[in-house]
Amino acid sequence: MPGVRLVYVADSGYAPYGERDAAYVIERSELITSFLVGQGAALVVIACNTATAAAARHLRERHPGLPFVGVEPGVKPALAMSRHKRIGVLATTGTLRSEKFQRLIAPYREHAELHLQPCPGLAQAIEAGDAAAHDVRALAQRYCEPLRQADVDTVVLGCTHYPFAIEALRAALGPEVILVDTAEPSARHARRLLEEREGPDVFGAEAAETVAYTTGDVAVLRRIVDAWLDFPVQVRAAPAALTGPASPQP
Repeated sequence: MPGVRLVYVADSGYAPYGERDAAYVIERSELITSFLVGQGAALVVIACNTATAAAARHLRERHPGLPFVGVEPGVKPALAMSRHKRIGVLATTGTLRSEKFQRLIAPYREHAELHLQPCPGLAQAIEAGDAAAHDVRALAQRYCEPLRQADVDTVVLGCTHYPFAIEALRAALGPEVILVDTAEPSARHARRLLEEREGPDVFGAEAAETVAYTTGDVAVLRRIVDAWLDFPVQVRAAPAALTGPASPQP
């Protein structure tokens, strides 16, 4: 959707969500959503599995006229892809312990072996901006080893940070393991919802502005943008409205 203006908030100064309680995640998610609404958002993507699990219902109740797209670990497509029905899920502690995730996997437990692997610290290491760093590779090896021992053939990337470290994860799991990411289905769903709300003319013929705010280090987000995105992005420090009320990480 290159003709659609995109406003993104990286809440790096208050991350990682996956190791905080639900109240904290809801508070941050509401603050950011209110900011995006003020920017004229016609649709909000909750680009975080933990925030989707903890805050999606709250956000939809608080903003009933605004469509939301959440992201969830792709257990269903993984089941379809798995040859031997041995599936691993790499995710944050917060995602795995959430009631929403437990409801998500309940229908599949009798059809497959599900090996749930919490990955404390991995999202935070990736957030530092270097997915090839020693810390990222070491954590990938540590958390993938139990899945290798369980002989899984398919692994779900249950955190939107993890695709940035896909090379480290592939090296840790081996080339025969299928990795499942739900980014593209989420993007297609966002497009459908936006077209339903705004009409087909919303997409425009010319590239629109993309602005990325961060509550963390602007230089880190700029480095990530330059490495991963092939279109112009204005990187800015988040305004004061996004620097409270929850306490940032030490």
